[in-house]
Amino acid sequence: MDEILPRTTWIGRIKKAAVSTAAPFIFVGAVAVALPEVFRQKTLRLKDLTYYLDLCGSKSLPVVLLISLLMGTVLGIQGALQLRKVGTDIFIVDLVGFAVLKEFGPLMVAIIATGRAGSAFAAEIGTMKVNEEVFALKTLGISPESFLVLPKLLAMLIAMPLLTVFADAAGLLGGSIIGVFYMGIPLNAYWDRTFAVLDEITFLLGVLKSSFFSVLITLAGCYCGFQAESDAQGVGRGATRAVVLSLFLVIVADAILTLLYSLTGY
Repeated sequence: MDEILPRTTWIGRIKKAAVSTAAPFIFVGAVAVALPEVFRQKTLRLKDLTYYLDLCGSKSLPVVLLISLLMGTVLGIQGALQLRKVGTDIFIVDLVGFAVLKEFGPLMVAIIATGRAGSAFAAEIGTMKVNEEVFALKTLGISPESFLVLPKLLAMLIAMPLLTVFADAAGLLGGSIIGVFYMGIPLNAYWDRTFAVLDEITFLLGVLKSSFFSVLITLAGCYCGFQAESDAQGVGRGATRAVVLSLFLVIVADAILTLLYSLTGY
């Protein structure tokens, strides 16, 4: 009897680890299967989509603009301190422009979206799980992934690239303020240099990053909500895990995409 119990515990731990490892892939697969069904059967509710567009988009815009503007000024100041040493003040345009469009624009939007939307998604689904609303959907034959995840995913896919455009504009404006008023570069010269060194491809690559980030943030938030324990503390821990997991995935994805861009010459 003493020999059977440890073996049973060992097998149980392996089974639990295997289930935990497979759970994220099962969730992503369920979302992928539900996606074409929504467009084929037109079951997506417009009310839900507009609600999440407002949550992820318009309500996040003031914070995105402010943080991106400040980020552009910080980049400008740090660049000015170094470039003045070698007499290449005009290259502040290149530094701020490429950093904002390719990195900090989409990254700042992703961080804000993680705090506002990712945690909200996890808390919302976790609360529905506590109230057994998720179980009720399954009982009615409604896919929770289709009903709960896809409106959030589509809203994020629309909102985050648009927010990135505004973040890019605010970041470039912040850099120009430093270039013109701190470094003494003429305004016309600053913006002529900006449009000369920055092209459409650079802008589109940054927007493409934000699209990848939106998928990761949404899936991480919803997954942590479905995995949350059925109590108040479990919902709180699920929201916390959603933020941590989303940031981790965003940073990893940013590193991979930056490497791929560099291999293609961008």
